[in-house]
Amino acid sequence: MESKLAPNGDIYSTVNGFMEKAHSESKGAARRNGFVKPGFAQNGQSHHIAQNGGLYQRQFNQSFEETPMLVAVLTYMGYGILTLFGYLRDFLREWKIEKCHHATEREEQKDFVPLYQDFENFYTRNLYMRIRDSWNRPICSVPGAKFDVMERVSYDYNWTFKFTGKIIKDVLNMGSYNYLGFAERRGFCADAARKSTIQYGVGICSTRQEIGNLDKHEELERMVARFLRVEAAMAFGMGFATNSMNIPALVGKGCLILSDELNHASLVLGARLSGATIRVFKHNNMQSLDKLLKDAIVHGQPRTRRPWKKILIIVEGIYSMEGSIVRLPEIVALKKKYKAYLYLDEAHSIGALGPTGRGVVEYFGVNPKDVDVMMGTFTKSFGAAGGYIGGKKELVEYLRSHSHSTVYATSMSAPVVEQIIASMTCIMGEDGTTLGQTRVQQLAENTRYFRRRLKEMGFIIYGNDDSPVVPLMLYMPAKIGAFGREMLKRNIGVVVVGFPATPIIESRARFCVSAAHTREMLDTALKVIGEVGDLLQLKYSRHKLKPLIDHSFEETTYEEIED
Repeated sequence: MESKLAPNGDIYSTVNGFMEKAHSESKGAARRNGFVKPGFAQNGQSHHIAQNGGLYQRQFNQSFEETPMLVAVLTYMGYGILTLFGYLRDFLREWKIEKCHHATEREEQKDFVPLYQDFENFYTRNLYMRIRDSWNRPICSVPGAKFDVMERVSYDYNWTFKFTGKIIKDVLNMGSYNYLGFAERRGFCADAARKSTIQYGVGICSTRQEIGNLDKHEELERMVARFLRVEAAMAFGMGFATNSMNIPALVGKGCLILSDELNHASLVLGARLSGATIRVFKHNNMQSLDKLLKDAIVHGQPRTRRPWKKILIIVEGIYSMEGSIVRLPEIVALKKKYKAYLYLDEAHSIGALGPTGRGVVEYFGVNPKDVDVMMGTFTKSFGAAGGYIGGKKELVEYLRSHSHSTVYATSMSAPVVEQIIASMTCIMGEDGTTLGQTRVQQLAENTRYFRRRLKEMGFIIYGNDDSPVVPLMLYMPAKIGAFGREMLKRNIGVVVVGFPATPIIESRARFCVSAAHTREMLDTALKVIGEVGDLLQLKYSRHKLKPLIDHSFEETTYEEIED
């Protein structure tokens, strides 16, 4: 057993390659919404900073500041008032005093089993509808660093919308997953996709197993395998289905899935469809995962106590709502210790992390062979559509004949395939330029700059310092719609998120930083965010960072000052 001192002063113990915190959990880690955040609590802020020579080759810094008590109380009160008025409005609709817009059964079907569940739609009718204008905004241009938005208005409190015919030009895009800026209408990728459209057309009209297997599909899969540094890879037409349709092909009855509690809906659906037993561990909490693995090995299956056929750990590279990065070195160590399998979803991390954009595996310096199933999507860093699975050749060949996404789904469109090939060629530097490498570096710089400036301004920002997903906490339900509207008034397009996509008191705005953003664009966005933050009183943080004007950006440190 070897003890190490982390940069924050916490002592870690390394036992058989598994890092455990020696004392911080026993002193009470920061809790929020009933679960323990990994890390230690300091003045109401939860941190995780790890720099362990055995597992971590770099500093790993994530922070989740605790919700201020007054803000939490006011948020619950806000939802309470909204719920109260929601029941009042439902009463008025029942007695025809207020017009009912939501879907209901016809009069002749009133005695049937209800098709539309009133209580289940309560939130949609009375809360979501009030701020529905913050979502589904139609854009009419390429979703690059800037885009054009079609203006619309509602005269019935967002139940219906009408277009005004006006176009809001050059809205700064702070919401799309365009991490490396490949969503563009001109350039190497766009030209390649255009040529492919002329040669192959748009639709394939068949599955890969029939007559829908193009030479371009084969080329793409070989390139993905080289990019991931694995034996083989396989491409699918839909990122969501890559998870939901392939997990059932890998595990079934008698198998155990250990899933992070904040895993994406596609992973949750795939796990449920598999028929395997599912147990959930606390987000990024290695003590919780270790306990579940230990119990699974010791006790086996319920009732029979037979050993599990397989134990599959499912995690994501970057969690899209928290902005946190998976503690992959520790998970790999646990996986090896208990002889489990690891399924890694790199939808948000592939292209966005690592010195050459190869994702969280490269970011931590983990051997790709230590990850049994490497999954990712082409919808974000590559500016295209679809997903992939990479790993051993036996795994890929098995999925070709057993995955529903392969057997029944129509093949990927040729222009989409060409977009992926072109962007991946660029990232790997095989186009003869350094454009791809420059974009990967630019994204990393933009991410650190944007996150640091928001923290200096006094906002509560969740996640890892290197994550391009940047959640800014709003908390109160009324501020969800207000923030989105005020930002659009100032020509900034943002994504706002609330319950049930997040815990009820943790509504947030989610920014996605891109390599296509210039420093001037980010400064413009930061200025507007600061103005709206003052207007809506969103600067809740009690741990403002001190601006480090005298240091170069790479040398910044994370000191804290009290308000």
